[in-house]
Amino acid sequence: MQVTLKVMRYDPNKAAKPSWVSYQVEAEPMDRVLDLLHKVKYQQDGTLAFRRSCGHGICGSDAMVINGQNRLACKALVKDLTKKAGDTITVEPIRGLPVEKDLVVDMEPFFEAYRAVKPYLINDEPPPDRERLQSPEDRARFDASTKCILCAACTTSCPVFWVNGSYIGPAAIVQAHRFIFDSRDRGARERFQALAASTGVWRCRTAYNCTEACPREIPVTQAIEEVKRAILYDKF
Repeated sequence: MQVTLKVMRYDPNKAAKPSWVSYQVEAEPMDRVLDLLHKVKYQQDGTLAFRRSCGHGICGSDAMVINGQNRLACKALVKDLTKKAGDTITVEPIRGLPVEKDLVVDMEPFFEAYRAVKPYLINDEPPPDRERLQSPEDRARFDASTKCILCAACTTSCPVFWVNGSYIGPAAIVQAHRFIFDSRDRGARERFQALAASTGVWRCRTAYNCTEACPREIPVTQAIEEVKRAILYDKF
Protein backbone atom coordinates (compact mmCIF):
# COMPACT_ATOMS: atom_id res chain seq x y z
CA MET A 1 0.00 0.00 0.00
CA GLN A 2 1.00 3.62 -0.30
CA VAL A 3 1.45 5.77 2.79
CA THR A 4 2.39 9.38 3.32
CA LEU A 5 5.60 9.88 5.25
CA LYS A 6 5.57 13.41 6.66
CA VAL A 7 9.04 14.41 7.85
CA MET A 8 10.09 17.51 9.73
CA ARG A 9 13.01 18.82 7.66
CA TYR A 10 15.57 21.39 8.73
CA ASP A 11 18.79 22.52 7.09
CA PRO A 12 20.39 25.38 9.06
CA ASN A 13 22.30 26.44 5.96
CA LYS A 14 19.10 26.99 3.99
CA ALA A 15 16.27 27.80 6.39
CA ALA A 16 15.69 29.68 9.63
CA LYS A 17 13.26 27.12 11.03
CA PRO A 18 12.02 23.57 10.37
CA SER A 19 9.22 22.74 7.96
CA TRP A 20 7.18 19.67 7.08
CA VAL A 21 7.80 17.78 3.83
CA SER A 22 5.58 14.90 2.71
CA TYR A 23 6.63 11.88 0.63
CA GLN A 24 4.48 9.18 -0.95
CA VAL A 25 6.04 5.81 -0.22
CA GLU A 26 5.10 2.26 -1.18
CA ALA A 27 5.04 0.17 1.96
CA GLU A 28 4.22 -3.28 3.27
CA PRO A 29 2.46 -3.65 6.65
CA MET A 30 5.56 -5.25 8.15
CA ASP A 31 7.90 -2.51 6.89
CA ARG A 32 9.55 -0.44 9.56
CA VAL A 33 9.65 3.35 9.58
CA LEU A 34 13.38 2.96 9.03
CA ASP A 35 12.60 1.14 5.76
CA LEU A 36 10.43 4.07 4.65
CA LEU A 37 13.18 6.56 5.48
CA HIS A 38 15.62 4.48 3.44
CA LYS A 39 13.22 4.48 0.47
CA VAL A 40 12.93 8.26 0.64
CA LYS A 41 16.68 8.78 0.95
CA TYR A 42 17.70 6.28 -1.72
CA GLN A 43 14.89 6.82 -4.21
CA GLN A 44 13.41 10.28 -3.73
CA ASP A 45 15.60 12.72 -1.79
CA GLY A 46 19.22 11.96 -0.97
CA THR A 47 19.51 15.07 1.18
CA LEU A 48 17.37 13.59 3.97
CA ALA A 49 19.51 13.18 7.11
CA PHE A 50 18.92 10.67 9.90
CA ARG A 51 20.96 8.33 12.07
CA ARG A 52 20.79 4.54 12.00
CA SER A 53 23.22 1.71 12.51
CA CYS A 54 22.29 -1.85 13.50
CA GLY A 55 18.64 -1.68 12.45
CA HIS A 56 17.68 -4.20 15.12
CA GLY A 57 16.84 -2.14 18.21
CA ILE A 58 20.25 -2.59 19.81
CA CYS A 59 22.32 0.49 18.97
CA GLY A 60 19.62 3.04 19.79
CA SER A 61 20.83 5.51 17.17
CA ASP A 62 17.52 5.91 15.30
CA ALA A 63 15.33 7.23 18.12
CA MET A 64 12.87 9.83 16.80
CA VAL A 65 9.36 11.10 17.37
CA ILE A 66 7.01 8.94 15.29
CA ASN A 67 3.32 9.81 15.28
CA GLY A 68 3.93 11.97 18.33
CA GLN A 69 5.73 9.36 20.44
CA ASN A 70 9.39 8.58 20.98
CA ARG A 71 10.22 5.31 19.23
CA LEU A 72 13.05 3.54 17.45
CA ALA A 73 12.50 3.77 13.69
CA CYS A 74 13.83 0.23 13.31
CA LYS A 75 11.12 -1.15 15.61
CA ALA A 76 8.09 0.94 14.61
CA LEU A 77 6.01 -1.04 12.09
CA VAL A 78 3.75 0.45 9.43
CA LYS A 79 0.87 -1.85 10.45
CA ASP A 80 0.96 -0.42 13.98
CA LEU A 81 0.96 3.20 12.77
CA THR A 82 -1.68 3.11 10.02
CA LYS A 83 -5.20 1.78 9.60
CA LYS A 84 -5.53 2.01 5.81
CA ALA A 85 -3.66 2.91 2.66
CA GLY A 86 -2.96 6.60 2.34
CA ASP A 87 -2.62 7.18 6.06
CA THR A 88 0.10 9.58 7.24
CA ILE A 89 3.07 8.70 9.43
CA THR A 90 4.79 11.73 10.95
CA VAL A 91 8.48 11.74 11.85
CA GLU A 92 10.29 14.41 13.86
CA PRO A 93 13.64 14.66 15.66
CA ILE A 94 13.65 13.82 19.36
CA ARG A 95 12.89 16.89 21.47
CA GLY A 96 15.04 18.91 23.83
CA LEU A 97 18.34 18.50 21.97
CA PRO A 98 19.66 20.91 19.31
CA VAL A 99 18.76 19.84 15.76
CA GLU A 100 21.78 19.67 13.46
CA LYS A 101 19.88 18.65 10.32
CA ASP A 102 16.49 17.02 9.75
CA LEU A 103 16.27 14.08 12.18
CA VAL A 104 19.87 14.36 13.43
CA VAL A 105 20.29 16.01 16.83
CA ASP A 106 23.37 17.00 18.83
CA MET A 107 23.72 14.21 21.41
CA GLU A 108 26.58 15.86 23.34
CA PRO A 109 24.38 17.33 26.14
CA PHE A 110 22.89 13.87 26.62
CA PHE A 111 26.28 12.16 26.84
CA GLU A 112 27.63 14.90 29.10
CA ALA A 113 24.98 13.92 31.65
CA TYR A 114 25.82 10.25 31.08
CA ARG A 115 29.49 10.86 31.86
CA ALA A 116 28.61 12.88 34.97
CA VAL A 117 27.27 9.80 36.79
CA LYS A 118 30.52 7.87 36.22
CA PRO A 119 28.94 4.94 34.35
CA TYR A 120 31.63 2.40 35.15
CA LEU A 121 32.57 0.11 38.02
CA ILE A 122 34.41 1.91 40.84
CA ASN A 123 36.25 -0.28 43.32
CA ASP A 124 39.62 0.64 44.80
CA GLU A 125 39.82 -2.39 47.05
CA PRO A 126 42.70 -4.81 46.40
CA PRO A 127 41.61 -7.04 43.51
CA PRO A 128 40.93 -10.68 44.31
CA ASP A 129 42.93 -13.50 42.74
CA ARG A 130 40.09 -14.10 40.30
CA GLU A 131 36.95 -12.16 39.37
CA ARG A 132 34.77 -10.38 41.94
CA LEU A 133 31.99 -12.88 42.51
CA GLN A 134 28.35 -11.89 42.71
CA SER A 135 25.29 -13.90 43.64
CA PRO A 136 22.39 -14.28 41.16
CA GLU A 137 20.23 -12.32 43.59
CA ASP A 138 22.71 -9.43 43.69
CA ARG A 139 22.92 -9.46 39.90
CA ALA A 140 19.15 -9.42 39.57
CA ARG A 141 19.00 -6.27 41.72
CA PHE A 142 20.11 -4.07 38.81
CA ASP A 143 19.28 -6.31 35.85
CA ALA A 144 16.68 -4.03 34.27
CA SER A 145 18.97 -0.99 34.16
CA THR A 146 21.66 -2.95 32.29
CA LYS A 147 19.34 -3.02 29.26
CA CYS A 148 19.67 0.70 28.51
CA ILE A 149 20.96 1.33 24.97
CA LEU A 150 21.44 5.11 25.39
CA CYS A 151 18.95 5.94 22.66
CA ALA A 152 17.82 9.06 24.62
CA ALA A 153 14.15 8.20 24.06
CA CYS A 154 13.43 8.45 27.78
CA THR A 155 15.32 11.67 28.43
CA THR A 156 13.89 13.47 25.40
CA SER A 157 10.34 12.46 26.34
CA CYS A 158 10.71 14.17 29.73
CA PRO A 159 8.88 17.52 30.09
CA VAL A 160 11.39 18.63 32.72
CA PHE A 161 14.22 18.12 30.22
CA TRP A 162 12.32 20.05 27.55
CA VAL A 163 12.26 23.19 29.71
CA ASN A 164 15.56 22.65 31.53
CA GLY A 165 18.23 21.10 29.35
CA SER A 166 20.64 21.01 32.27
CA TYR A 167 18.50 18.36 34.01
CA ILE A 168 20.58 15.19 34.20
CA GLY A 169 17.72 13.18 32.78
CA PRO A 170 16.27 9.67 33.11
CA ALA A 171 18.88 7.85 31.04
CA ALA A 172 21.78 9.08 33.16
CA ILE A 173 19.90 8.16 36.33
CA VAL A 174 19.24 4.66 34.98
CA GLN A 175 22.96 4.30 34.24
CA ALA A 176 23.75 5.44 37.77
CA HIS A 177 21.22 2.93 39.12
CA ARG A 178 23.03 0.13 37.31
CA PHE A 179 26.21 0.77 39.31
CA ILE A 180 24.80 2.09 42.58
CA PHE A 181 23.05 -1.22 43.18
CA ASP A 182 25.92 -3.38 41.93
CA SER A 183 27.28 -5.19 44.99
CA ARG A 184 30.83 -5.00 43.58
CA ASP A 185 30.80 -1.22 43.22
CA ARG A 186 32.03 1.27 45.83
CA GLY A 187 31.37 4.55 44.02
CA ALA A 188 27.79 5.33 45.03
CA ARG A 189 28.68 8.46 47.01
CA GLU A 190 30.71 9.83 44.11
CA ARG A 191 27.66 9.49 41.88
CA PHE A 192 25.43 11.05 44.51
CA GLN A 193 27.31 14.33 44.04
CA ALA A 194 25.94 14.67 40.51
CA LEU A 195 22.58 13.10 41.28
CA ALA A 196 21.82 15.23 44.35
CA ALA A 197 22.74 18.52 42.65
CA SER A 198 20.07 21.07 41.71
CA THR A 199 19.95 19.62 38.21
CA GLY A 200 19.91 16.04 39.44
CA VAL A 201 17.38 13.40 40.36
CA TRP A 202 15.16 15.69 42.45
CA ARG A 203 14.09 17.50 39.30
CA CYS A 204 12.05 14.42 38.35
CA ARG A 205 8.29 15.01 38.63
CA THR A 206 7.30 11.36 38.10
CA ALA A 207 5.45 11.96 34.83
CA TYR A 208 6.12 8.38 33.64
CA ASN A 209 6.82 9.62 30.09
CA CYS A 210 10.26 8.05 30.34
CA THR A 211 8.93 4.59 31.19
CA GLU A 212 6.40 4.72 28.36
CA ALA A 213 9.04 5.84 25.87
CA CYS A 214 11.68 3.22 26.67
CA PRO A 215 12.00 0.75 23.76
CA ARG A 216 13.66 -1.76 26.10
CA GLU A 217 10.76 -1.71 28.58
CA ILE A 218 12.99 -0.62 31.46
CA PRO A 219 10.94 0.55 34.48
CA VAL A 220 12.69 3.92 34.34
CA THR A 221 10.47 5.74 36.83
CA GLN A 222 10.94 2.94 39.35
CA ALA A 223 14.72 3.14 38.93
CA ILE A 224 14.61 6.89 39.51
CA GLU A 225 12.60 6.44 42.71
CA GLU A 226 15.05 3.80 43.95
CA VAL A 227 17.95 6.17 43.36
CA LYS A 228 16.13 8.90 45.27
CA ARG A 229 15.69 6.57 48.24
CA ALA A 230 19.32 5.51 48.05
CA ILE A 231 20.41 9.14 48.34
CA LEU A 232 17.99 9.82 51.18
CA TYR A 233 19.07 6.86 53.27
CA ASP A 234 22.66 6.67 51.96
CA LYS A 235 23.53 3.27 53.37
CA PHE A 236 26.46 2.76 51.04
